[in-house]
Amino acid sequence: MEDYVHRGSELTKQLLGFARGGKYEVKSTDLGEFVRRSAELFGRTKKEIRMHHKTSRDLLAVEVDRGQMEQVMLNLFVNAWQAMPVGGDIYLSVENVDLDAEYVGPYGISPGRFVRLTVTDTGTGMDAATRERIFEPFFSTKERGRGTGLGLASVYGIIKNHGGFILVESEVEVGTSFMIFLPASEKSVEAERTATEVVQTGRETILLIDDEEMITQVGAQMLESLGYTVLTARGGKQGIEIYQENKGSIDFVILDMIMPDMGGSETFDALFRLDPDIKVLLSSGYSLDAQAKDILARGCMGFIQKPFTMAILSRRIREILDKG
Repeated sequence: MEDYVHRGSELTKQLLGFARGGKYEVKSTDLGEFVRRSAELFGRTKKEIRMHHKTSRDLLAVEVDRGQMEQVMLNLFVNAWQAMPVGGDIYLSVENVDLDAEYVGPYGISPGRFVRLTVTDTGTGMDAATRERIFEPFFSTKERGRGTGLGLASVYGIIKNHGGFILVESEVEVGTSFMIFLPASEKSVEAERTATEVVQTGRETILLIDDEEMITQVGAQMLESLGYTVLTARGGKQGIEIYQENKGSIDFVILDMIMPDMGGSETFDALFRLDPDIKVLLSSGYSLDAQAKDILARGCMGFIQKPFTMAILSRRIREILDKG
């Protein structure tokens, strides 16, 4: 219970950050192309999921923080994947829409032109009671460790902070559709810097320690697609055992900060005692806080916030490994 209170307190700070204007680097963006690239990247990691993408012609730009929109897309993709345990289809459409005052009134938004992104899966669907609660922090129909907790709550916060809103339609045993509406912009699309698109590869062995099944599965497939050999552990105690068994062959550790059996801080200290030269990247669904900074001060070599994209993860790994 104490852990949930702590997580709730941290979440409140994070959602307040969204409400106060947590957009860090807003750029005019072609949402259709952005979604296409995100879908292509996720599709590489989950071969049992078929991705379908459709974008309207003459699509208007949107003003978004691209890093936060990557989090939105990854959370929606993972939510769809979890609803389709034996595989299925994700349909993506991006189009211009005109919304009147009656339609947007309940959301406290001015009428006008919007870009609508629809993400539809062919999964298990939700009943009305579940649908009413899906944007609540830490609400999940899955067993402990299956969900990200902050996933859909953070999607809601990010979209709201961008002046938009999100709707959901779902039917049990048919599937679910999320519809995101973002204000359209007349500005020209700003080109992405090529450097941000570079995915860096490697041949080392990485131990991924996380209590969430989704993170270990998707993370392992991301890392393997980058060329790494991957070992996974579902918690700190198992991570320490695996490191002991494979000491000398593990080059890098990605460590979750909040785990029920043994937290990231205690796990890091145990790993550091085993190997003072260990290279550890700390991972958390929260931003860099005092606890994470304390672990970094004790010798942890980096921090990455979940959910992360393949490109961002690949760069953080190489930054640490290539320091020698």
